Amino acid sequence: MKVSFVSSQAISQAIRYQMSRMQADLVVAQKEVATLRVADVGLALGARTGVSVSLYREIDRLKGITDTNQLAASRLDSTQIGMRQLRESASDLIATLTTAVSGASDPAIVKQQADQVLGQMTSVLNANLNGEHLFAGINTDVQPFNDFLDPTSPNRVAFDNAFTTHFGFPAGDPAAAAITEAEMNDFLDNVADPLFFGAGWADWSNATDQQITSRITLTETAQTSVSANIPGFRKLAMAAAIVSAAFDDSMSQAGRSAILARGLDLLGSAVNDLANQEGSTGITQQRIEKANERMSMQIDIFTTSLLDLEGVDGYEASTKVTGLLAQIEISYSLTARMQQLSLLRYL
Repeated sequence: MKVSFVSSQAISQAIRYQMSRMQADLVVAQKEVATLRVADVGLALGARTGVSVSLYREIDRLKGITDTNQLAASRLDSTQIGMRQLRESASDLIATLTTAVSGASDPAIVKQQADQVLGQMTSVLNANLNGEHLFAGINTDVQPFNDFLDPTSPNRVAFDNAFTTHFGFPAGDPAAAAITEAEMNDFLDNVADPLFFGAGWADWSNATDQQITSRITLTETAQTSVSANIPGFRKLAMAAAIVSAAFDDSMSQAGRSAILARGLDLLGSAVNDLANQEGSTGITQQRIEKANERMSMQIDIFTTSLLDLEGVDGYEASTKVTGLLAQIEISYSLTARMQQLSLLRYL
């Protein structure tokens, strides 16, 4: 009869090895319970790992565009508020000028209203969001609109010089009482007009005509800003400026009549232009909203596909963790008992 010897050390080493494997399996199982995805994608999917990587990449791209769209949407929201404020101010100035046409308003009141519009234009067009000027076009780090109410501002200096050069005296001079309607119209048509609709606008605005273009989906782009150089702002600026700079008691009645007529014409067109721009901006806002909805659905589809590829059953993973913990506890108990074995105790 052959006697086989069993070493307690061999048994202990076998238990230790098995425990190490179970602990490693436990780490993997716990990770799967926490993420509900396989711990090792490459091991689980094999050749299909590339599909998983592609889906993750597409999800990241779509999320990046969605985040950018949120910034663009915020910029357009603020832009809409600013344009609405200026359109309402233009409408208020129309009411004031209409009253002045009948001679029922003090020129000082009319001038004050025009000053308020110019001040609001400076405030609104120089507004910024997240450190970027809203109405600067692509030149977002530069303040776009110069303050006409500042006597040293380039636009005010240019207008005053143009008036003085044309008439031979500055605005506010008593000699202005002799200006005829034809002379004022000549000044407005040939001198003042180029200051706002020609090269002279460079003294008013530092903005670029080119507006910010954003990618709102993987295949679509949209203009997501409004420049201070659009016609509606120029017309509003000219209407308010000619009233602010030249409409006072020293100006002849004929001159004031010409200014009022031109101002009303410009303001009516400005209100229409700003309303159209608000509508165009609103369409862009809707496009961004719809684009976000479509991309959200795409992200959901890709996420579902990833779950089909990498997902694990949460109940099964939890059961596996529980089983491994129980086996590890048993191994610890066996190890403790093995350590208590000795020849002295046996004897």
